[in-house]
Amino acid sequence: MAALDSLSLFTSLGLSEQKARETLKNSALSAQLREAATQAQQTLGSTIDKATGTLLYGLASRLRDTRRLSFLVSYIASKKIHTEPQLSGWWCQGLTFQEARLSLEFHEIRTLPVHFLEQRCHKLTGSFFSAALEYVRSHPLDPVDTVDFERECGVGVIVTPEQIEEAVEAAINRHRPQLLVERYHFNMGLLMGEARAVLKWADGKMIKNEVDMQVLHLLGPKMEADLEKKPKVAKTRLEETDRRMAKDVMENGETADQTLSLMEQLRGEALKFHKPGENYKTPGYVVTPHTMNLLKQHLEITGGQVRTRFPPEPNGILHIGHAKAINFNFGYAKANNGICFLRFDDTNPEKEEAKFFTAICDMVAWLGYTPYKVTYASDYFDQLYAWAVELIRRGLAYVCHQRGEELKGHNTLPSPWRDRPMEESLLLFEAMRKGKFSEGEATLRMKLVMEDGKMDPVAYRVKYTPHHRTGDKWCIYPTYDYTHCLCDSIEHITHSLCTKEFQARRSSYFWLCNALDVYCPVQWEYGRLNLHYAVVSKRKILQLVATGAVRDWDDPRLFTLTALRRRGFPPEAINNFCARVGVTVAQTTMEPHLLEACVRDVLNDTAPRAMAVLESLRVIITNFPAAKSLDIQVPNFPADETKGFHQVPFAPIVFIERTDFKEEPEPGFKRLAWGQPVGLRHTGYVIELQRVVKGPRGCVESLEVTCRRADAGEKPKAFIHWVSQPLMCEVRLYERLFQHKNPEDPTEVPGGFLSDLNLLVFNRTVTLKEDPGKV
Repeated sequence: MAALDSLSLFTSLGLSEQKARETLKNSALSAQLREAATQAQQTLGSTIDKATGTLLYGLASRLRDTRRLSFLVSYIASKKIHTEPQLSGWWCQGLTFQEARLSLEFHEIRTLPVHFLEQRCHKLTGSFFSAALEYVRSHPLDPVDTVDFERECGVGVIVTPEQIEEAVEAAINRHRPQLLVERYHFNMGLLMGEARAVLKWADGKMIKNEVDMQVLHLLGPKMEADLEKKPKVAKTRLEETDRRMAKDVMENGETADQTLSLMEQLRGEALKFHKPGENYKTPGYVVTPHTMNLLKQHLEITGGQVRTRFPPEPNGILHIGHAKAINFNFGYAKANNGICFLRFDDTNPEKEEAKFFTAICDMVAWLGYTPYKVTYASDYFDQLYAWAVELIRRGLAYVCHQRGEELKGHNTLPSPWRDRPMEESLLLFEAMRKGKFSEGEATLRMKLVMEDGKMDPVAYRVKYTPHHRTGDKWCIYPTYDYTHCLCDSIEHITHSLCTKEFQARRSSYFWLCNALDVYCPVQWEYGRLNLHYAVVSKRKILQLVATGAVRDWDDPRLFTLTALRRRGFPPEAINNFCARVGVTVAQTTMEPHLLEACVRDVLNDTAPRAMAVLESLRVIITNFPAAKSLDIQVPNFPADETKGFHQVPFAPIVFIERTDFKEEPEPGFKRLAWGQPVGLRHTGYVIELQRVVKGPRGCVESLEVTCRRADAGEKPKAFIHWVSQPLMCEVRLYERLFQHKNPEDPTEVPGGFLSDLNLLVFNRTVTLKEDPGKV
């Protein structure tokens, strides 16, 4: 019955029945719209007209701070806010910047320069309504200054038809020559945008109607040529290649290959990041009476600078997932002329090793990034301890004696020590610091419930392990939940970018900063980067190392950064891969061949080519055109011969890959076979099979062929690589470490990822001693 009443209410606002039913499926939206409509009806004392209903729906769907709902509804119901955030034709009034841009592109206004398109979008997003929403978003504290609010939202401002006529006429006069040439193919959005910029509070529909009328008066009715659509120019493959392989001109005039734009990583929700100092505009950000003053102090310290951090735990080597985090944190700061800290979360001394600190710094530098400053959580141990004492004094933390196994799980019962006196917890916490408790005998817990139902997370625990930097000064160490947000606050981080598994800790992040009345950064979570046929968890990689499945963290079959570097992957390729993957809220699992494609793109431009044969087959050219050998000029980079050549000998005996020859080829085989000649790459010659020489066991030992110039007959189906008078070398080939696509999926690999390794390899040193009777 309630659903039917709501359906009737929503349709009375002017929503179609289908739209009303869709709205009912969203419980939060429907509840907010129901409240707004009910209040408006009570204010008006009558039914709601369609224009007001449209405004109410827009308010309910876009308002984030529900405390302001009643305030804004009163302005809409009283017609003080009366401009509808509508899309009239391509008009973008009332839309967000991203929505405006999409609308412009949808209406084929794609030929504008990027900077001009962005200007158009910014100018087209204003209206009474969007201004009102922006105002309440920018002023989160009570009370609302109604005089300032009405001034910023254009309440009471009247734009006359004469003003609109004058503004449109001025815009048309500025573009009259181009209008007369292009006629109705001219981008009318420019005229509307310029008029809109002059008349901020004008109704978009009225401006559009005036533009249509004046253009019709100037040009007359549309002719047949005006009705023809502009032909779309398709991008050629060359243009697409040029875009991807664009060159940056350096200051010294040289060129360097351009890594994909850092801003290309910022897709989806990442585009909506707040500006420094506007943390309160982020959905879910908690505003307290101290927030605005703290943000003001924050801006005075940072000067409005974007600050990010990359905070690895030094208990292992970085992997491909960390490369995404490095690119995002350092890249976002760089793209906004900000800074990025490299901060080691060194709060677990028993798991940390000096080699991991060195390797992490090395990998960050290898990827091409330089941190503003290298810091450690241990730098702030004294301050963190002082804040823990303050939490206890404020009644927001207590010393607990429950064991670790009792704290596991969600929705657990409250600790029996949760309400112990503050003075008692202070004494016990000091006793913890002095080493009067065994490990696991006492912890300091914070009084809050996290999103996932976990109650009272631990802030400090006892660990009798010397720290690599502080020695034995401390026997209590802070946890991640306690340390992370406070270190961010100390360093005045503006954007605390974390992977998705930390989303459940966002409430504790905001709670702890606000509980201590310190600057509270914004935590934003993005999806992890995973790869098929791989594990990227440091814990699981450690298991592979410990069991001897791999030699070490840099085993080339792993996807740690040290392993990829050892395998020969250039850092530019890894950065390009991270940029192509982008940053979104959803978790991303990619195929390894996509990473390999990025590697190939870079090596094609940076690694000189060399021909090599792994499984050789001897080929004798019986009619070789020279007495001894020929010197062949081979390009260092086949795709760009301007990068030079190297000389390779071409003799009567060459070696080809054994797989490039088939006595009985299957359908589709294009290389050397009976009656099927093949070209030798770079020589200009084609060889044709004459004789197959086999050994005693029937294996092919060599081939005898004749050769001819490639231009002297029909072009062969394929050209193959070869070597002549070769050098011997060692070649290392790597197969996938795991057999299944998802080695961690119990449905695919019931025995666990360690059971999914490729077949064991044994080296036979000698045979067992034979039985004398068998000799």
